[in-house]
Amino acid sequence: MEIKENEVYTHEETQVLLKVSASTVTRMIKKGLIRTAKVGKQYRIMGKELLRVLSPQLEDQVGKAYNKARNWAHEED
Repeated sequence: MEIKENEVYTHEETQVLLKVSASTVTRMIKKGLIRTAKVGKQYRIMGKELLRVLSPQLEDQVGKAYNKARNWAHEED
């Protein structure tokens, strides 16, 4: 599946495109790694935003934020 720069994607479509869980997409949104527009109670994500997230320059930053969020979630258990 190809990510189109000017296409608008839902949370679920983003999950499929990035091949991650729904909770991971939500964490990425809440941490500000993926910028979104909220329409009602649903998120909308531009394709160019997904392409930005997938760029090699951000890969390390995304990984560090994901691991930090994951560690924080496990500390609460």
